[in-house]
Amino acid sequence: MNAVMIAVLVMLILSLFRVNVVLSLIFGSLVGGLTGGLGLEKTIEVFANGLGGSAEVALSYALLGGFAVAISATGLPNLLVDWMIGLIGQNGDKKAKIYSKVLIIFLIGLMAIFSQNLIPIHIAFIPILIPPLLFILNELNIDRRLIATVLTFGLTAPYILLPAGFGLIFQGILQTNMADSGLVVDLKDIPVAMLIPVAGMLVGLLIAIFISYRKPRSYEQKNTISVEKIVYSKRGIIFAVIGIVAALAVQIITGSMIMGALSGIVVIYLSGAIKWRDADHLLTEGMKMMAFIGFVMLAAFGFADVLKETGHVAGLVEWSAAAIGNNQALAAIMMLIVGLLVTMGIGSSFSTIPVIATIFVPLCIELGFSPMATIAIVGTAAALGDAGSPASDSTLGPTAGLNVDGQHNHIWDTCVPTFIHYNIPLIVFGWIAAMVL
Repeated sequence: MNAVMIAVLVMLILSLFRVNVVLSLIFGSLVGGLTGGLGLEKTIEVFANGLGGSAEVALSYALLGGFAVAISATGLPNLLVDWMIGLIGQNGDKKAKIYSKVLIIFLIGLMAIFSQNLIPIHIAFIPILIPPLLFILNELNIDRRLIATVLTFGLTAPYILLPAGFGLIFQGILQTNMADSGLVVDLKDIPVAMLIPVAGMLVGLLIAIFISYRKPRSYEQKNTISVEKIVYSKRGIIFAVIGIVAALAVQIITGSMIMGALSGIVVIYLSGAIKWRDADHLLTEGMKMMAFIGFVMLAAFGFADVLKETGHVAGLVEWSAAAIGNNQALAAIMMLIVGLLVTMGIGSSFSTIPVIATIFVPLCIELGFSPMATIAIVGTAAALGDAGSPASDSTLGPTAGLNVDGQHNHIWDTCVPTFIHYNIPLIVFGWIAAMVL
């Protein structure tokens, strides 16, 4: 029995039964390690050592949280919310409500897209921007599962397709690992190869908007979604924008989210846009905001290391390769499904690429796939599962913003909807890309 499949299934089943994600990852690691023959002591040791590998990621999220709260203190999010509410208006007319729903969904999706490429704060904007909007979302009876799918689309599709911000990191990892595995590709070819798979995600998004979650859904208006009104000034807004630009520039130059977030924080703090005596409190609050996501990512890294240590990841890939034969169509679908299983367990498409590229690239070359088709297969196989995994920041982020009043479940209202609307289209369109490129 393959330890990877067993561990991932245990983790997913426990999560579906509403067991805390961190505990589900720990239990999944134990089951996977024991199934893979590591023994209890070795499994615990590998899991613990794996936690250290996520230290940079955890610190990045903590600083991004601090940066997001610093931006919030300048009043920029309040300005955006006021602008959205002003555009939506107070008209109770049915047609006006429809226009309001369209506008707010579009603006939330646009902000999510910007967070990956233009303003690289990733998910840190969600707990800042979404809670103040929940009141108007409730008034408009917008299904929060729809907002979760819109946010997850904005958090995943841009980095798969666009070579800027997090997209430049993802595509750089893809290019490097493919070269290490025997196939040198040009960085500019990756967005072209990923265009068809991303089109599949767009189809899934449109289905969610116009079919799945079109109907109104009622939520209770609770006091927990009220937020402190911050008075913003022109000076504060200007330096918030300068801080965002500085964070983007430094992150692109250094390739480090830590340095990018730190630069943005320094600009805002030194500008006087926020009071110096409040700086420590704000940074601490930002770290608290991202703490749960940080703990999940820590556990996810430990979980991933246990799976790798069993040696069953390579076994799973090699088994699928042996079952394929010389059938290109079957090969493409098998590789995509294996990528889905691996990414669902690891929770990060960025971490999945090195695991699967080593086997998939030589296999694609042997089966006669073109370089563009190989890019599409490996890139899509890595991206599969990022939307829908309980341990992925692309699902944890939306839940962090939508569940502040306890009316949005992480598994059933975020993970299941995003899994259905994005992973299934990614498999279909990824397979099409492999066949036509």
